[in-house]
Amino acid sequence: MWGGRFEGGPSAVMAEINASIPFDKRLWRQDIRGSIAHVAMLGRQGIIETGAAEAISAGLQQVEAEYTAGGVPVDLALEDIHMTVETRLKEIVGPDAGRLHTARSRNDQVATDFKLWTRDAIDGHLAAIRTLAGVLAARALEHHATVMPGFTHLQVAQPVTLGHHLLAYVEMLKRDFGRFRDARARLNQSPLGAAALAGTGFPTDRAFTAQALGFDRPTANSLDSVSDRDFAIEYLTSATQCALHLSRLAEEIILWASQPFGWVKLPDQWSTGSSIMPQKKNPDAAELVRGHAGRILGLMTSLMVTMKGLPLAYSKDMQDDKEPVFQAHDLFELSLAAMAGMMETIRFVPERMRAAAASGFSTATDLADWLVREGGVPFREAHHITGRAVKAAEEKGVMLDGLTLEELVAVDARIDARVFDVLSVEASVSSRTSLGGTAPARVQAAAEAAIREVPLWA
Repeated sequence: MWGGRFEGGPSAVMAEINASIPFDKRLWRQDIRGSIAHVAMLGRQGIIETGAAEAISAGLQQVEAEYTAGGVPVDLALEDIHMTVETRLKEIVGPDAGRLHTARSRNDQVATDFKLWTRDAIDGHLAAIRTLAGVLAARALEHHATVMPGFTHLQVAQPVTLGHHLLAYVEMLKRDFGRFRDARARLNQSPLGAAALAGTGFPTDRAFTAQALGFDRPTANSLDSVSDRDFAIEYLTSATQCALHLSRLAEEIILWASQPFGWVKLPDQWSTGSSIMPQKKNPDAAELVRGHAGRILGLMTSLMVTMKGLPLAYSKDMQDDKEPVFQAHDLFELSLAAMAGMMETIRFVPERMRAAAASGFSTATDLADWLVREGGVPFREAHHITGRAVKAAEEKGVMLDGLTLEELVAVDARIDARVFDVLSVEASVSSRTSLGGTAPARVQAAAEAAIREVPLWA
């Protein structure tokens, strides 16, 4: 390929460090797609003869059929997927294969291939995120009135419903979906035709190839076209953010499946056993989702560090841009699929959740709010009164609704029998009717809306 300038070939180590075909073979579909668009443009513009363009296009389609059937051969001497395809093309169509590379460079070629691959990957993730969000919305509707404790600092805070809790993750996934969608829109400009870094003197039609490949438009600056990897970093940041959300949910499943909690029963297909303790049923799928988040974060960091000091335009460091993205893609795809499968089949234990919600004086805020609403007490004073009531209940060994009216009146004379309407966990959640609140009626409506809307995310 570039031997004319060199008298000797590369050393074995140089050949190995320089070759990217072991990993960039994953780009073969995009590489062939880009080449078919490019050669069509060359023929259309009269840059190469129509007959040669047609023969090259047919040859590329034959290569595509061969790779579909048997995979991509790996030859380190050919360096990368681009030369691997072109070499096979030459075996099929002869010397005319050399005309394919007219008016382009491997620099704009790989940028185009990588963008096409990333765009395809995002489309797959968008569908998987919708699937998971739909599963969570359906389970939220099922459990719109199932009472559980809400936490701050992992301490019981106020009662909420399980449906409300699950819908919080639907909101996170909606933002994740939006991040990927926005990243896709930003990357959808075609670098093809920027050549090595300065453009080309051939009368190319970059708008034609951009349209043929489904891009919105060609990129505007040839230097930026071949050196831009913002799209890869933005892909990784979007994947990292979503993986962090999956990790939070996975951590909760791990906690909830433990015996002290006992809030969920793990399905067998998403659990493993122990080699020595026959009673164990381990939440390994959730733990691996949690672990994958850290790896995806590390892969994002590695690409950022690679790109942080590179001058324009292309440097060979940028060959290391693909492996972090490919690895993150595989981990993220697995995480989404595993989480959807787990959440669809996991069995919740409402009675354990309800018992936990009743602990920790979780309705204390309801007592304070009642004092404000019914007794006209300033909130700070109501907070103080409620604290005394909690202390009295703690000393008696009961929850707040276990105190007698006389005991509550002894704490503050403005308390009357109506207070018992708000001291149960069911009364507490039912009272949270504000927009976005945990009242079962609110949660039911929100879950039904999510079930309708998630398939329409676009």
